[in-house]
Amino acid sequence: MEKSTNINNEQTNFFVLYYEPFGKFLTRDNLVRIQIISFLICSITFANTHAQNQVIIPVTLSGTEFELNLQYGTHQFYSGFDTETMGVNGDILGPTLILNRSDFIEITVNNYLADTTTIHWHGMHVSAANDGGPHTTIAPFSSWNPRFTVLDKAGTYWYHPHLHEKTNLHVSKGIAGFIIVRDSEEAALNLPRTYGVDDFPLVIQTKTFDANKEIVVPSNADTVLMVNATIDAALQVPAQVVRLRLLNGSSQRNFNIGLSGNQSFYQIGSDGGLLSAPNAINRLKLTPGERAEILVDFSSRQGETIYLMSYASAFSSGIYGAASPGIGPGLVLNGYNPNPMNGTDFNIMQFTVASPGSHPVTEIPLTLVDVSPISESSSHITRNLILTPASMGPNSLNGKFLINNVSFDMDVLNYTIPLNNTEIWSITNHSPIAHPFHIHDVQFFILDRNGLPPIAAEQGRKDVVLIHAMETVRFITKFSDFANDSVPYMYHCHMLTHEDDGMMGQFKVVSATSVDSEVEHDDGEAISIYPNPATTRVTISMRQKRIQLKSYKLYNALGQTVLEGNFSSSSEFSFDLKKIPSASYFLVLKSGKQQFIKKITKI
Repeated sequence: MEKSTNINNEQTNFFVLYYEPFGKFLTRDNLVRIQIISFLICSITFANTHAQNQVIIPVTLSGTEFELNLQYGTHQFYSGFDTETMGVNGDILGPTLILNRSDFIEITVNNYLADTTTIHWHGMHVSAANDGGPHTTIAPFSSWNPRFTVLDKAGTYWYHPHLHEKTNLHVSKGIAGFIIVRDSEEAALNLPRTYGVDDFPLVIQTKTFDANKEIVVPSNADTVLMVNATIDAALQVPAQVVRLRLLNGSSQRNFNIGLSGNQSFYQIGSDGGLLSAPNAINRLKLTPGERAEILVDFSSRQGETIYLMSYASAFSSGIYGAASPGIGPGLVLNGYNPNPMNGTDFNIMQFTVASPGSHPVTEIPLTLVDVSPISESSSHITRNLILTPASMGPNSLNGKFLINNVSFDMDVLNYTIPLNNTEIWSITNHSPIAHPFHIHDVQFFILDRNGLPPIAAEQGRKDVVLIHAMETVRFITKFSDFANDSVPYMYHCHMLTHEDDGMMGQFKVVSATSVDSEVEHDDGEAISIYPNPATTRVTISMRQKRIQLKSYKLYNALGQTVLEGNFSSSSEFSFDLKKIPSASYFLVLKSGKQQFIKKITKI
């Protein structure tokens, strides 16, 4: 198995502002003083036109067995300063994992940190026990061994820690890496796919540094922009069609992706894989946790310098990255301003176009892969989620945010979802700031935003969606393949400060036949339930004396508990259904470590 080491480049950082009234370039040394003046008397334009550091391209690991070492390190973001970092198989970030669909893979994650952590495979469809959420912790100097079959379509995914209340710390310090999934559909297309030659993974992040050039977490003063842990990043690209795999790995900031000169490019993929056809655009919004694959045609640009940019001046109020992060009078977010990136257009990285390669891709394909959205009519239920600030008023942006008026509790299950349920999730944002909503386990299709259909950029498979202030977004998804009554999946805001402060919930997917090794298969010989369907009362009979049931819970399709109780020592027990509506329910029976799940119907 190939091993990974990341390169610590000694980098310099020439950061400039062009201040229009004076016609001068201003260095970072007097940035703070000039920022204060500029916010008082004039707008500023963030130019960053002298990108000069060769961007780090993470090494790759491929095959079916992987070893990932979570470790401390140092990295020179600034020449002469060794910043304390965390990384995977190296000092900063981690190797790109190349996976093939349908392969069974085994991963060993060794935690050499003095802190407990987790690793979550963001966007991947794996069982709850392999998902790496906050319940699946890796203690210091211990290992975790997830094993799963790759079921995802070809696309760009990523991995990062997900420990409750410490996700932001561990990600900001540097633990994050790409996952590239390949499959036969993608392989049949004439696309750039030579890693590091015409196919580049680019994670865009912003961070805060103190006077000693140490990373500050948490912070809203994210004045330092980097790509692949490289400040002022530069990349030489061939004069041909190039594929860029973009990941917004920032803790909070949104980007409005474009190219200098308003050059068009082609989006070919979203979070969960390729689109049905290339989407020709010159702007693409990218929110934290979100990914997009784009093709840029550099064929006629040899010898030129082009910039990947964020046109943040187009952001309306209420988005982290706009001039004002909230909507409403008098709202403040500590540390947010002054910041040269807020509400202005700026360069993300520089491309220098060199000669084409030996076998260049020179055309954009007309079609890509079959994308079949889930029909709204197939939904079993709609779940309604409301996003609100914990407190109202001018300081609400500095407080916690809630989902359905509650903060995350590791011991509280928010939803129980029957296996193979198709569901619509309707998320309404009643807070003054936009939130990127992420759900584990599944990819979804956006149905509408405030009743309007999604734009072309959002018509593919998604696992992150930005919910603007005072907006309702509906998506549809199916919870298939995996059920587990002991380990939940998460849903949360992917602004990591909000997530760590409790803007998160959890759900379990349960099956009537089997969910995991702790839940027994029951062919009817051990436990019988009759009548089923029932009208007024149902009886549970234990046919095997070895089974001593202790308690029961009856869940409706929304995952809400409608009945619960304890069993007596007898071998038969019944309970009344008169007060509950006619519907299908899941009955969870517990006997010590054993659990039995039955589907019952009241008519």
